[in-house]
Amino acid sequence: MVLNKGFVKITLAQLNYHPGNFELNTHKMLEAIAQAKQEGSQLIVFAELATCGYPAKDLLDFDAFIDQAAAAIEKISNACNTISAIIGTPVFNQQGKGKRLFNAAVVIEKQKVTHTIHKTLLPTYDIFDEYRYFEPAINSEIIKVNGLNVALTICEDLWNLDSVSLYQSSPMDHLSQFKPDLIINIAASPFSNTQQATRHRVIQRNALKYQLPIIYVNHTGAQTDLIFDGGSFIMNAQGESIASLKLFEEDLQTFEFDTEQCQFTQSEHKTQTFNTSIGNIEQALVLGIKDYFKKLHFKKAIIGLSGGIDSALVLYLAVKALGNENVLAVLLPSKYSSDHSVNDAIALANNLQVQYHQISIEEQVNAIDNTLAPFFKGTEMGIAEENIQSRARAILLMALSNKFGYILLNTSNKSELAVGYGTLYGDMCGGLSVIGDLYKTEVYELCNYVNREQEMIPQNIISKEPSAELRPNQKDIDSLPPYPILDAILKLYLEENLGYKELIEKGFSPELVKKIVNMVNANEWKRWQAPPVLRVSPKAFGTGRKMPIEGVYSL
Repeated sequence: MVLNKGFVKITLAQLNYHPGNFELNTHKMLEAIAQAKQEGSQLIVFAELATCGYPAKDLLDFDAFIDQAAAAIEKISNACNTISAIIGTPVFNQQGKGKRLFNAAVVIEKQKVTHTIHKTLLPTYDIFDEYRYFEPAINSEIIKVNGLNVALTICEDLWNLDSVSLYQSSPMDHLSQFKPDLIINIAASPFSNTQQATRHRVIQRNALKYQLPIIYVNHTGAQTDLIFDGGSFIMNAQGESIASLKLFEEDLQTFEFDTEQCQFTQSEHKTQTFNTSIGNIEQALVLGIKDYFKKLHFKKAIIGLSGGIDSALVLYLAVKALGNENVLAVLLPSKYSSDHSVNDAIALANNLQVQYHQISIEEQVNAIDNTLAPFFKGTEMGIAEENIQSRARAILLMALSNKFGYILLNTSNKSELAVGYGTLYGDMCGGLSVIGDLYKTEVYELCNYVNREQEMIPQNIISKEPSAELRPNQKDIDSLPPYPILDAILKLYLEENLGYKELIEKGFSPELVKKIVNMVNANEWKRWQAPPVLRVSPKAFGTGRKMPIEGVYSL
């Protein structure tokens, strides 16, 4: 245990990093250090791979990239004259064998790096692919910083518990033998609608198992499809969360650690009250849009507004993220568009005080139909003709985008993406898929949540029967089962990996299961050409679900 008596002030720095932007990331950390110094802090803790941002992906393959990370550490070290720091960063593997890098946490004291701890457990599931770049640590060791014996761990190193054992060893089983005073875990843990509860449960089980207080520091902000909710916190040895940082925001807070009792003193900081699941999803999607535009230096968004619920929700989220002055809605009615769809779209644009244009596509569609008439002669009207309308809309939206510098936001939901109920190079166009990880039933749930205090989205948009309006009297139910049934099957298949027989055992008809599973598998090729999807579930389309395009799932 520690020899000195008294208190150590420790600052948790929860920041929004930008992959590869070393200048910005370093500046943020230096500002945090300056603030922590003003608060009399003796130790500041940053997140996993803070210097380079997470995920840096194949930028890690460049030697110059790792050199820039080292330069950032040197610059930050110069500021650590009266304060110590723990920072996540990539470092070269000097052992001469294995992967060329370690995912590391460096400890800076008196302007020098005194310890370098390597991550032991490297996740390679879902969106994670760390073994592609990093060599796992061989040894684990306790570090001494500011008189404290610290078990310094990196994210996944705390996740190999007995009930969920993915690895051969558990770093904390080894580290606990050296009687540390506390555990510090620096992480890059993305948001999902189940992750906050899971994360809290994992950290709690570690606190109880090892009877140690834990500091947990996470990223916040969005990196394309991945959204980091922050939610850094402190947990005591009894498994109680005694203080936490803000959700979906940058935050910096300082706490006192009693070195004699090896516990945190009572703090005026309160623990974060979790929002409802759907409320967290709204915050995540808004942050996802905001950071996508900010980090790519985009400013304005354009959305094709149909009068349906999907585009209505995307418009609302875009306005909340970017401001109504930076969002343009475009109504593109065809001869099949109903009056109520146009009126509903206008009512929504007025509610959100968004500029809108109305452009009929009838002339363009007629011109294309006439051009194709000799080639389509003798065939029945079908999907090819319907899709011309969707693609005509995409041409106009992309032309406005190119001309005036707007980024088109995609409005497809997860149910549609799953079964291929969308037009490639039509309504599947866009720079970012905002609700591509929301099932249709969740779209309804979120719209009702948005309207909980005031009707922002006209009720008729929510209550009317969904339709693509590409032919007379068309309804989604003509091609798909009711969304509550469809989404139940999709969630079990996509997120819980239940196969054909297991789905039948859940009470779904064999014919329906076969139809839906076949539709999902047959449309993998389309999803590969969809925009990046903001991830809010444990299993989103994109980097977290790797399926062969031409693969066969035998029923």
